[in-house]
Amino acid sequence: MKHFLIYTNRHKDKNLAATERIRSYLQQKGQRVTVLIREPEYKNRYEKDCEEAPDIPPGVDCMIVLGGDGTVLQAARETKKLLIPIIGVNLGTLGYMTEIEPGNLEEALERLIRGDYEQESRMMLNGKVCFQDKREDEGWALNDIVISRSGSLQIIKFNIYVNGQFLNNYNADGMIVTTPTGSTGYNLSAGGPLVEPRAKLIMLTPICPHTLNQRSIILSPDDVIEIEIPKGRDGRMQTVEANFDGSHVIPLCTGDHIRIVKSEKITEFIQLNQVSFLEVLHKKMSEN
Repeated sequence: MKHFLIYTNRHKDKNLAATERIRSYLQQKGQRVTVLIREPEYKNRYEKDCEEAPDIPPGVDCMIVLGGDGTVLQAARETKKLLIPIIGVNLGTLGYMTEIEPGNLEEALERLIRGDYEQESRMMLNGKVCFQDKREDEGWALNDIVISRSGSLQIIKFNIYVNGQFLNNYNADGMIVTTPTGSTGYNLSAGGPLVEPRAKLIMLTPICPHTLNQRSIILSPDDVIEIEIPKGRDGRMQTVEANFDGSHVIPLCTGDHIRIVKSEKITEFIQLNQVSFLEVLHKKMSEN
């Protein structure tokens, strides 16, 4: 590797000490370094999903992401068309997707320089929203696409189809459609199963379903999932949101639907340590 991109969450690295530490070390080793500093986002939450990342120069060999899992997700979405391998430095809390701890930073950088690592591909999701007026909007997610209520605290009614066949209707606070990578996120908090991140599948996990017999459903990665927003209680109009990795949001209402499939785009993660998912899981659970 010759050209490193340091992608920094200013909220996590407030004085940029970790950023400067990495930049200084890499430049001393004769490497080219580009730094991107991302401030906390205050943009319109309904803004169209980012198609390009114009401030990322061509020819980047590796992106070092400083922050937590949320920063890694943001970086993955911004570079989804560029396929830049990502490795995270944990400046957050749990950090399931951030492999490097600040204490062994220089050792990790040295291994990156000499090519002592492996790469692992992770699947992503694509969600296309189809509105009643024939307009369309879409977004991508490495972790999950969450359909949740918007506004008042009301139960959502929605219908789910898989490959054009009706699966079930739900009365719940929402629905999580997640990848294996996202199984340790909102899916875990909602009682969904933990999945080895290299697996290829799609999970549906209802959020607080108002029934006693509805659990997560595991589907093939090739399945096509459609979530339809019908009329609510007493024929009322329903307003919900499709949230992509906790960042990009698209509003839906009665009559709209979202089509979710495995994306053609993937995220490449760099692995330095041959540590199994179960070992990482045990360590993270022991920390809480």
